[in-house]
Amino acid sequence: MRLSARIWALGLLAFAASSVSTVAEAQASGDAARGARVAYTCLGCHGIPNYNNTYPTYRVPKLRGQHPEYLVIALQAYRSGERSHGTMNANAVPLTEQDLADVAVYLAGPVVAPAASAAPVGTPPAAAAVCVACHGNDGVGITPQYPTLAGQYPDYLARALTDYKKGGRKNAVMSGFAGQLSDKDIKELAAYYAAQRPSLDTVPKRNNRFFAR
Repeated sequence: MRLSARIWALGLLAFAASSVSTVAEAQASGDAARGARVAYTCLGCHGIPNYNNTYPTYRVPKLRGQHPEYLVIALQAYRSGERSHGTMNANAVPLTEQDLADVAVYLAGPVVAPAASAAPVGTPPAAAAVCVACHGNDGVGITPQYPTLAGQYPDYLARALTDYKKGGRKNAVMSGFAGQLSDKDIKELAAYYAAQRPSLDTVPKRNNRFFAR
């Protein structure tokens, strides 16, 4: 690993150590049954495989198997405007902290666990040397506060990295990392993590009573 990559990795791990306890304290206990009622509109996008965001065009992320703690953090970012997306901002603003916890537990379902061998699928691109500090060798977040990338849509991953690079998402660590990436790096990282297993999945509509008819 190059010296710059080592420095970034150490910085990311230090950030993890300092933030995990704070987020854990803020995280309310989630009620999946209540979350199913609060989140029924979410399935209009996240319950449809390969559903596209209109503009710019990319597939909305798979959420099944994601860490619920990370989903809370993401929803908080949409609610505060730290992440810019009209539909997500509007849907997140009315939600209370308990709503966020309930929705996150429901949408996440069974959390993806790291593969026993943690052996990556394919050859990691050079830029992934920094990513493993938080997202692991196989794309599964090393703490519940970090997103799992394994099996996510590559166009969504590319969009997220581009947003961090251009300011659509405001996160000091990710913005600093993404700012160093070329378009080629972003494409390679997105394809690599999308190919990893075990994989995230689309939230099944049949698990929500509003769609059971």
